Amino acid sequence: MTPEAKAKHLIVGTAGHVDHGKTTLIQAMTGINTDRLKEEQERGLTIDLGFASLALPSGRTVGIVDVPGHERFLKNMLAGASGVDIAMLVVAADEGVMPQTREHIDILEMLESKQGLVALTKCDAVEADWLDVVEDDLRDYLDDTFLKDAPIVRVSGVTGEGIQTLIAEIDRMADRAEARPVSGPFRLPVDRVFTMTGFGTVVTGTLVSGTMKVGDAVRILPKGLESRVRGIQVHGKKQEFAEAGSRVAVNLAGIEVAELERGDVLLPPGYLQASDAIDAFVRVLEDAPRPLTSRTRVRLHIGTAEVIARVAVLPNRGLSPILEPGTQGFVQMRLESPVVSARGDRFVLRFYSPMRLLGGGVVLDPAAPKHRASENVVERLEKKLAGDPVDIVEDALAMCEAGLAIDELARAASVSVDDAKAALEELARDGRVVRVGSRFMSQVAVRRLTEAAKNALAAYFEANPMKSSMPKEELRLRCFGISVSLKSRHTRSTGAAMDAKDFQALLTVMAAAGEVEVSEATVNLPGRVPALGEKERQLVESIEQAYKDGGVNPPLPGEVEKSFGPASRDIVALLIERGELVKIAVDMLFHKDALAQAESQLRALLQERGQMTVAEFRDLIGSSRKYVVPLLEYFDKQRVTRRVGDMRVLGR
Repeated sequence: MTPEAKAKHLIVGTAGHVDHGKTTLIQAMTGINTDRLKEEQERGLTIDLGFASLALPSGRTVGIVDVPGHERFLKNMLAGASGVDIAMLVVAADEGVMPQTREHIDILEMLESKQGLVALTKCDAVEADWLDVVEDDLRDYLDDTFLKDAPIVRVSGVTGEGIQTLIAEIDRMADRAEARPVSGPFRLPVDRVFTMTGFGTVVTGTLVSGTMKVGDAVRILPKGLESRVRGIQVHGKKQEFAEAGSRVAVNLAGIEVAELERGDVLLPPGYLQASDAIDAFVRVLEDAPRPLTSRTRVRLHIGTAEVIARVAVLPNRGLSPILEPGTQGFVQMRLESPVVSARGDRFVLRFYSPMRLLGGGVVLDPAAPKHRASENVVERLEKKLAGDPVDIVEDALAMCEAGLAIDELARAASVSVDDAKAALEELARDGRVVRVGSRFMSQVAVRRLTEAAKNALAAYFEANPMKSSMPKEELRLRCFGISVSLKSRHTRSTGAAMDAKDFQALLTVMAAAGEVEVSEATVNLPGRVPALGEKERQLVESIEQAYKDGGVNPPLPGEVEKSFGPASRDIVALLIERGELVKIAVDMLFHKDALAQAESQLRALLQERGQMTVAEFRDLIGSSRKYVVPLLEYFDKQRVTRRVGDMRVLGR
């Protein structure tokens, strides 16, 4: 086997009816009892997901996910089935196909499992003639499923019969299995959260895409928490990185166990967003108990998450907005809590009550807007389903909040630069993308970032009511960098970095829409003025008067604070923003009137004499060298004066 094939990371997932011997079989194959809970071991019943690793004869190691078979724990099975590369259907020879056998096969088909095999267990408990009958019946049942040509291996977890044959068959399938993409951003849906003494919070899951490295910044959605990868284990061994397809345990920095749960997703900052609305293509099972109609409440299982949603069936060319059993169509799901998904993700639906399997489908728009009745939504979703380049490019932009340059976009969408340019032209005509500096952004991302910027401004002004505006760089860091939340010790951000130049371009777009007001160095909310109470207004008047009275010998900041208290710092900043005070040097401020008078006197003297020394200017305005030297340096910078040796002349 080549090094590349050996490096391929894959997950084998069990499926099958309760008590058909899934856990016993895995223990016989790996030596690992996946029933980790005390209740599971006492009852001999798998309740939650179990995990093991299996070393194959070729030298490759695969992960194994053991799922519960009992119908009461179907949601746990669904959380484990989403990341499976090879499905292992387990059927007991003494019972054959049972209700959960059928249900699990339906689920695997909804998730578009591509290959698998069948383990016919408990072969030691029945006669050989009966085995032939059971295998024939099983082959007939599987004839119209993705397992129709799958090998059926007779095994016993008790005697060990057929175990090595089963492992060899898995090895052959692993060689043919398609590897997951290891390039690009990582995505890890969480299926377990626990704490380890000396390490802290650990999460596990199947890395569905990308490569995660120790030290990587991590964004945890939908909660919006920020963390860092402190450590990684793959199959129980410490690693510096993990690639897509691996079962991964990740030690997270600065996060408490109670803050996380199954269904959360680990991502790099700026990749994907949590959403409470999804457009999708859905297929309703033929044996679904009733049709799918608008306003139906359902349970959406996607990744490792389970959320409640209401379905709106999107009418297609005048057809009734009802999806009968055995039919398919487009829907929008409005979620009661946000989830993280990407275009192309598979999902399973169950009715809210009773919790019968309904069907499943594929995500077409992971952050769908609310549709108007006049929109031709279905036509657009048909293009997404078919893989139209314009929609692929739009989805690639939607996944990266900070936008992408043209070459980055072409790589992310797996299209040529020319195709990306053509798609962007069409999207721009439709108002679905915006050019922001050197990059392109989806209109959805611009709206989201506009709201994030307005929220950051509102929070800033709430904490600093006397500020008349917010520095641009501080706003940029709050929107794109990592900044400390006022209400939490955790760091939060809205996504990937955007440089100052492109952020200025984004602010220009926001300002043109009337969402913010932008000056040279600051940003404000439209019409917003500092909120001053009577006490603050009096303080403004008193401090300004102190600078007026000081004239060309103004008080220093430390003296002002000593006289008027710590609140004077905000008042002084407000007076600077208003232009009443002018900063001459780091710790020196002049009132604008005193500065104007000093400049007028200086110009008059230089026009009369042509040049002037520091001492002459000092005597002219009645100040001291402490103030006059910084003042002349300020006038030099403003090109009012120009230094020639020890003399000053007019600068212009």
